[in-house]
Amino acid sequence: MDDHLIAWLTTLDEDRLARVLANRPDAIAAPWPRRLDALAHRLGNTFAVMEVMRGLPLPPLELLQACLVIGGRPTEDELARFLGVSTSEVIPWLDRLYDCALAWPGQDGRIHLAEAVARWWTAPCGLGEPLATYLDSWMLNTEGLRRICRTLGLAPQGGKRQMVARATALLSDPERLTELVTTAPDGTVGVLDDFAWDGPVRSVDGNRFLNAGTPEKWAADRGLLFRTQWDVAEMPREVALALRGPEYHGPFTPYPPDLATIQVDRDAVEYAMCLAAPHVLDRATALLENTDKTPLPLLKNGGVGVREVRRVAKETGCSEEETRLFLEVTAVARLIALDESAGGLVPTDRFDSWRLEDAPARLRTLLAAWWRMERSSLRRSDGRYPAVLGDDPAGETIARIRWAVLGALTEVPDGYAFATLQELVQSVHWRAPLLDRELLAECAPGILEEARLLGLAAHDSLTDLGRALAALGQVAGNENDDTVPEVEYDPVLADRSVRALASAQRTALFGADLTAVVTGPPAAELASLLDRVADRESKGAASVWRFTPATVRRALDAGAGADALLDQLAQVGTLPQPLIYLIRDVARRHGEVTVTTVGCIIQGSDPALLAEIAGHRRLAKLGLRLLASSVLASSAPADRTLAALREAGYAPVPVNDTGEIEIRREPQSGRLILLPGGRVAELDPLPLLTEPPPDPHEHAKRLITTREEAKQNGQTWALIGRMATRLPTAEQSLLGFVVDRGVRALITLSDGVTATVSHGELHSGVLDAWCEEAGDYLEFPLNEIASVTAST
Repeated sequence: MDDHLIAWLTTLDEDRLARVLANRPDAIAAPWPRRLDALAHRLGNTFAVMEVMRGLPLPPLELLQACLVIGGRPTEDELARFLGVSTSEVIPWLDRLYDCALAWPGQDGRIHLAEAVARWWTAPCGLGEPLATYLDSWMLNTEGLRRICRTLGLAPQGGKRQMVARATALLSDPERLTELVTTAPDGTVGVLDDFAWDGPVRSVDGNRFLNAGTPEKWAADRGLLFRTQWDVAEMPREVALALRGPEYHGPFTPYPPDLATIQVDRDAVEYAMCLAAPHVLDRATALLENTDKTPLPLLKNGGVGVREVRRVAKETGCSEEETRLFLEVTAVARLIALDESAGGLVPTDRFDSWRLEDAPARLRTLLAAWWRMERSSLRRSDGRYPAVLGDDPAGETIARIRWAVLGALTEVPDGYAFATLQELVQSVHWRAPLLDRELLAECAPGILEEARLLGLAAHDSLTDLGRALAALGQVAGNENDDTVPEVEYDPVLADRSVRALASAQRTALFGADLTAVVTGPPAAELASLLDRVADRESKGAASVWRFTPATVRRALDAGAGADALLDQLAQVGTLPQPLIYLIRDVARRHGEVTVTTVGCIIQGSDPALLAEIAGHRRLAKLGLRLLASSVLASSAPADRTLAALREAGYAPVPVNDTGEIEIRREPQSGRLILLPGGRVAELDPLPLLTEPPPDPHEHAKRLITTREEAKQNGQTWALIGRMATRLPTAEQSLLGFVVDRGVRALITLSDGVTATVSHGELHSGVLDAWCEEAGDYLEFPLNEIASVTAST
């Protein structure tokens, strides 16, 4: 824990502390810290620091690099001089770092950096480790250091620290270093410049560091290069800076690159959104219903084959791109799962509950899944799409690219669109410079096309729905989350999703030529109804369905009755006489011939035994029917029939198609969620909404109040010793660590109730601590605590 950070936090007023908490949601995640030392511990977490850095634009990251290069704790003026800009240009971006607790000003005006920054940034501005790191290394003994000093013309006397100081002073002085290089062999300047500008680590020929007269040998003898491996050499930071010269300034880009825009019709953008949103629900539902009828098999090496994708596209009326996208989105949304007994992907129980929700909620479920999906369905690599639900090593980076691309589009004003993709990629890179730039350029076109299909973008501009989703980058979640309530229940996104679906048509125009026309985007419920009883012939601004005897029979085969079907159609439009006659006529002939499916056949040589089995009351659930004196038909499958017969006291055996006795393993039940990339996860019930973290301003106020009312550690032990009389001394000490150090412990109360607690405070004989079982802070009377044990 950084004591300087705690000291700075104690100086903050409520507004400034609230800004820090707002920019660091990780710091107030449950259990919420209630003391500044616990908050400082959260803020300094190595992985949390890296996560914050990944969300910063280019200027504050350039400031961090500059601070690392300057070393020590630079002032704002020193930082500005190194960057070659005025101090006023630096201060706004420094404040951004302060608000994220990645840096903070000391009382002397010098800038402190979070310790984790240096761990993640090993070569700031393309510069290596300080020279002292190499000269003090175990790889260089005292005699080797004396040898470098003699070669440089420096006095080799004194301690190691003195020799390091002399060598550093010479090699970091541009004038003295330039004078030294004038005596170098031919080619040395080129070698050193390569390391200074394109280093600090480069591959080398190790033999050249041994042969006298080579530039590499000359530079290594004088401490300009250090060979850390046989074929790898590095240049110290001070040497590279001296070679770059006194005119060199660190990079600083306080303003984003120009993003040219062109004017577009805002109404056309919103109209495209209103067309796309109901189409998304319509086609996603059709795809899920198709997998319900025909499980989608997987390839042996994972993923869905191109042939299957094209089959589903043809049967559902989706384009191949839509099929690829919706398969992966519904997989992340846990609406389809791998059922090994069915032989492929089938809808899950969540699909049944999802389809009963209102249309805006269904749309948000799909959008939230796409928002956290660690894959781009329409990304092209070498001119080809990746395998659907296959492996993608880029993983989480693609999700971050998606957030950054939509985030950059929010900077484009309403009524305008970006002019060129190249400028958009440059703008995204300024906003998220730690993303792989080549991967960004490769993924951006596919992400934009996916956003267009989902109604989030149109005409190279974000729709209102897209802007609402883009604002949720910080709460996107990850692909392993079942749901992301912060996204799915966001009030702004909910409002925009309702508006996006408001123009969906819920009525149709039925013609005497046995067609149905929907003028506009059909609602998912209307499209599903018409798809069941007619074939879709066209889609777009207007969609057309055609009724035929075969399509009506298809609806009747699915269990619909003629009267019910006519009632449902009449609710969405006026039915012409020819359509009524068609449905009545097909229904009259429907069922003239029947075909019965049986689960299995029971055979026996004794007719009396089969008659007894058929009349057995405990076997009534099998739906047994006597087909012949020696043959029974069961409506249940063979495994269930076998189990029921054995439970009733009989001794049946299974036989295969040839009549031979067969021994089979019991099939494994259950479903697995297949995520993009071939990963699987168990299908868990939908999680409940968790208690949100505290409001940053309210929590900042509480922290400041706690700071003012802080008590000495000795009072903690005294109060516990006086009030927790049921505990022995050792357990009282452990309880004191729960209060003073925030450790976890398992406490048991006098009535037998147990709780795992941490982050405790003492108030009037009560332990106020975070209870993991309750997910909140609870109060436990000290005199009721019967035992305390360490919790791992």
